[in-house]
Amino acid sequence: MRWIKKGLIFAPDNNFGWMVSHASIPIADEIRDNRLRIYFGTRDKQGRSLPAYIEVEADNPQNILYMHHKPILPLGKLGTFDDDGVMPSWIVNHNDSKYLYYIGWNRQVTVPYRLAIGLAISKDGGNSYHKYSEGPICDRALDEPYFNTTPCVLVKQNAWRMWYASCTKWEIIDERPEPLYHVRYAESVDGIHWIKSGRVCIDYDDFTDAIACPCVYLENGVYKMFYSYRSATGYRTDAQRSYRLGYAESVDGINWVRKDDEVGIDRSESGWDCEMMEYCYIYEHKGKKYLLYNGNGFGKSGFGYAILDEG
Repeated sequence: MRWIKKGLIFAPDNNFGWMVSHASIPIADEIRDNRLRIYFGTRDKQGRSLPAYIEVEADNPQNILYMHHKPILPLGKLGTFDDDGVMPSWIVNHNDSKYLYYIGWNRQVTVPYRLAIGLAISKDGGNSYHKYSEGPICDRALDEPYFNTTPCVLVKQNAWRMWYASCTKWEIIDERPEPLYHVRYAESVDGIHWIKSGRVCIDYDDFTDAIACPCVYLENGVYKMFYSYRSATGYRTDAQRSYRLGYAESVDGINWVRKDDEVGIDRSESGWDCEMMEYCYIYEHKGKKYLLYNGNGFGKSGFGYAILDEG
């Protein structure tokens, strides 16, 4: 693979009181011919995450056609899993409804935050979304005591499959707690009630201490996954240890082979994505594949795109 970078699409800059900075984890939904809606998580003045979207030309996403003027979902009630943040992670179109899987988070005391997976559903074509429940659909449990986050969901007929990041521990590094997480697998018959298999799809290695935001698609009978990975040490300040994109393949969606050298894209020498590349999403339009991704600062510098070179 070889991806051709096309540049930055959008970076918030005090657009609204609730959209002060960050455009994290962009995901796309083609709402009509050549019109793409890109959902993302932004931050308000208090650093809380809220879900937003812009609409762009699908084959030229730097042409922004519309910016929604208010968050599409509210923060959760005080004490619930998403009372400090709601961040879109994946969208599924199924039976005339849109299933928006999101990351809910709130602040903690001994560690900075706790993450869980929530679901919102739209039955009017995405004009409005309503949370399925006040509680998460996937959360820490007996064999996952820390957190679940960044789900990717594919559905074929009544078989729902999820790949998600599962935290396995926190470590004190440079006098602050840092999370370690890898990618696991779950299944469902309705997209709401999930059975976690415990299967690890993408695991740690000598460099990798965190793997997040799996983006999976099926092509010619092969499951392909893009994801973000980094070290646990120095990743906030050292670009060589920070987020970059990885790639893996599978014949069944469960057993994966990492092929990071084949990802076909890397950080730039300078600019908005020179320190980090993370939180990617792939969509196809008129036979071309487009890669949305975040750059520096976990989405603070916004998101841009690249096109797969098919030549």
